[in-house]
Amino acid sequence: MARSHKRSRSWDPVADWYIGWNGKRGDRHTAIPAVMHLLALQPGERVLDLGCGPGPLARHVAGAGALYTGLDASPRLLRFARRHHGDHGVFLHGDATRLPDVRALQPSHFDAVVFLLSIQDVDLLEAAVRSAAWALDSGGRLVVLMTHPCFRVRRASNWGWDPGRRRQYRRVDAYLSPRSVPMRAYGAPQAHPKGRGHSVSYHRPLPAYAHALAAGGFAIDRMEELPTFERPEPGPRQKAEARAWEEIPLFLAIRAVWR
Repeated sequence: MARSHKRSRSWDPVADWYIGWNGKRGDRHTAIPAVMHLLALQPGERVLDLGCGPGPLARHVAGAGALYTGLDASPRLLRFARRHHGDHGVFLHGDATRLPDVRALQPSHFDAVVFLLSIQDVDLLEAAVRSAAWALDSGGRLVVLMTHPCFRVRRASNWGWDPGRRRQYRRVDAYLSPRSVPMRAYGAPQAHPKGRGHSVSYHRPLPAYAHALAAGGFAIDRMEELPTFERPEPGPRQKAEARAWEEIPLFLAIRAVWR
């Protein structure tokens, strides 16, 4: 995942957990189809995946006839990506907020840059956006898919049940204040065993992303809110849960064009 230079190896101790959570194929059901839709790739276009992790996007980009480059700060995640997806693209080690320092990269080289569920793991948002602009050719596009900052605030949001109305709702206890919290897998009691590495997620309110993109020279031209791909278990609450899960988005996708 993308992160500041001082944490370049912070994900190595939890890489095995992260790979297991996402699966070797890493389809992520909702996320990758949404990203591919917004990318609208043409054959021969060049894509840079920032915070590529184990590389699940590579085969989809290659399947569209485009050229894939993934970048991550974790050597262990990159080893997995090269082993399982190396036939679909190139994987580089580097800091997503300091792309000019990556010798293998050139400015204005890419047609599209992607943050696939990685932007919320970057503590220097503005620097990451500037790096994306540095990598893009004129008119290039940036696609960001993140956990929804309005409805999925780590350790400050959850599903709730109203027995009187027999409705499931989304409870949000905090939103406007930026916060950094240890990363947790959705629905899991704990992201990884205690004492195994350090991984942090950064919550920001939605305008922070819009302002960072504007300051970086980007114009947003598309936004999509996506529900979870999961389905409720059979039971007396199944219908109400399904309605809530279809109505309340847990992911947000943004496409912006570099001017």
